[in-house]
Amino acid sequence: MLFQSGMGGLEPWCGVVWHQKNSNSMVYQLLGDINLEFDDSHLEYAEESYSRELDLDTATAKIKYSVGDVEYTREHFSSNPDQVIVTKISGSKSGSLTFTVSLDSKLHHNSQANGKNQIIIEGSCPGKRISPKFLSLNDNPKGIQFSAVLDLQISGGSGVIHVLDDKKLRVEGCDWAVLLLVASSSFEGPFSKPSDSKRNPTSESLNALNSIRNLSYSDLYAHHLDDYQNLFHRVSLQLSKSSKKILGDKTLEPKKLNPISSLNLRGSDDALVSTADRVKSFKTDEDPSFVELLFQYGRYLLISCSRVGTQVANLQGIWNKDIEPPWDGAQHLNINLQMNYWPSLPCNLRECQEPLFDYTSSLSINGSKTAKVNYEASGWVVHQVSDIWAKTSPDRGQAVWALWPMGGAWLCTHLWEHYTYTMDKDFLKNKAYPLLEGCTLFLLDWLIEGRGGYLETNPSTSPEHMFIAPDGKQASVSYSSTMDISIIKEVFSAILSAAEVLGRTQDAVVQKVREAQPRLLPTKIARDGSIMEWAQDFEDPEVHHRHVSHLFGLFPGHTITIEKTPDLCKAVENSLYKRGEEGPGWSTMWKTALWARLHNSEHAYRMVKHLIDLVDPDHEADFEGGLYSNLFTAHPPFQIDANFGFSAAVAEMLVQSTIKDLYLLPALPRDTWANGCVKGLKARGGVTVNICWKEGDLHEVGLWSKDHSSIKRLHYRGSTVTTNISSGRIYTFNRQLKRVRTTCL
Repeated sequence: MLFQSGMGGLEPWCGVVWHQKNSNSMVYQLLGDINLEFDDSHLEYAEESYSRELDLDTATAKIKYSVGDVEYTREHFSSNPDQVIVTKISGSKSGSLTFTVSLDSKLHHNSQANGKNQIIIEGSCPGKRISPKFLSLNDNPKGIQFSAVLDLQISGGSGVIHVLDDKKLRVEGCDWAVLLLVASSSFEGPFSKPSDSKRNPTSESLNALNSIRNLSYSDLYAHHLDDYQNLFHRVSLQLSKSSKKILGDKTLEPKKLNPISSLNLRGSDDALVSTADRVKSFKTDEDPSFVELLFQYGRYLLISCSRVGTQVANLQGIWNKDIEPPWDGAQHLNINLQMNYWPSLPCNLRECQEPLFDYTSSLSINGSKTAKVNYEASGWVVHQVSDIWAKTSPDRGQAVWALWPMGGAWLCTHLWEHYTYTMDKDFLKNKAYPLLEGCTLFLLDWLIEGRGGYLETNPSTSPEHMFIAPDGKQASVSYSSTMDISIIKEVFSAILSAAEVLGRTQDAVVQKVREAQPRLLPTKIARDGSIMEWAQDFEDPEVHHRHVSHLFGLFPGHTITIEKTPDLCKAVENSLYKRGEEGPGWSTMWKTALWARLHNSEHAYRMVKHLIDLVDPDHEADFEGGLYSNLFTAHPPFQIDANFGFSAAVAEMLVQSTIKDLYLLPALPRDTWANGCVKGLKARGGVTVNICWKEGDLHEVGLWSKDHSSIKRLHYRGSTVTTNISSGRIYTFNRQLKRVRTTCL
């Protein structure tokens, strides 16, 4: 039916067939707020004394200001190993600290003091979507139950704590106070109803506090630093224009890798320069150190929101202040969730991917039901919108975005990528391959034979984009969108490669893929020289559309390469020119990575500059993309994906790889980043990479692997050298790619 012309009339039909029995995804909601109340004298602080910063090196937020001759300081950090949010408030004079603290929530809740130094808040989420104005009346909820406990300790020998209104704590006349906040909920995973939970969130929170009762503030801070810096210090990046700031002949051994210092969101060495001013001035000064900052900020954010045992980072990561966040704070699988995890491998944060794989496993369970019920297909499938309950069915809405059953397939490409970077066969065997197999089974059932004997997807959409159908109407449903086929090619390639590694080439599913792979519709070039987005060369009603889904084969995919498909690379370039530079933050970063994969440093850097544009939150509708003053990236509104995409794209400009190949400085902006050094990036094949360069030319490169030996082809500006990399050794090469030093790790 969809091979015929006049497809515009199918849009309403698809909406009814795919959505009539499916509900919206659930909403990511704010638990509550800690309210700190100081007396009016604090309003008289000396303006020049006020500073607020986020120290990326320690993952600590700090606020300082002075009132008269007293300096007040607040320090905040969130400890992953001890599962507690810690705040220390202090005054520089003995007995100068007085304040009131309370807990509040916009959800149905009850807050009360527990003794003289604790506040407990207990509440519940609604069991279904209701208007925020009715949340406080939700006295018989069926949603997740939650509890948070705030524990207050003050300096010994001075100060007292009073209980106010049975729910507030008043501190008077102390030197310092430490607030510990722990929280728990009744959530037991995506397959358990909240109403069936036997968990007691309050008891769990109190037990968590008791487990750290004997730890001092210094102990908690030390645990936090050790855990965080173990990840954050793996990669350093230094960039400069001026040869006066050249890095010289620093060795590349990881043992001599100094931790990053003085990275904060206050700005530069001049404490008077705010982050917002740095964003504004980038248009003229193009300060390379700001690129360093934004690169490391993305790594900090991923470390902070995606750790073993947590949920996946959603559209806002974890930083949501609303009861009804934009797009529900959901997991969107047609670019956003995937981009969140782009930096995890090249930026040396492999552990931060674990929640993504746990989530994919949950999706595969629900997705097998969706595949059977919706499509009478085997395997498992996921559509565009999901949530904490691992929703896999199509969401309510128009076919242009809801009818897209490739979300799970795209996630499966991350499984294979994880193996190519880590070479972890246990992961490939026990986690990746079973998920790849189930996904592949669905794709094989989903494909049908089309014209010319090709295997095609039908119906098909290109995420969120329309075309002009032959009847002259705008439509979104066709067959064999380029993105569909590109993702399927990646999954098929991944399972064939995985089968080779695991010795499973005779598996039935592998045999079917081997037969189907050459019958997939090839990527086509349109009349105007761009990549065709659909199987037919339709007219595009919105040439500057934000999505560049049809370019998936170049990045993050691998079916389009400079070496093997130069004609398609030229068509990708034409497509990028056609799409233009405007777009939300995540679109800007996808385009940056695409230009980098084309080894086009000029345009990759243009997109970097395009992102660095200060957004006024009071007039954000006037902006497209950009940065808020705290460096969160904008769609607008705030979406975190471009923060992660920025880190990944910068890494892609400096290092690209396959399991066998390593491309050095493939998209380096030689003028604006004339001198620099990056240490600790990861490449495919289990290799760690250090690179230093001077005046735009490679100076030195160091390679090592702790666990895997391999043969690597090093590529730099047309020169190629093949070298053996043995585990446990560091190999250093000069700008001519000649090995100059070998040392032991």
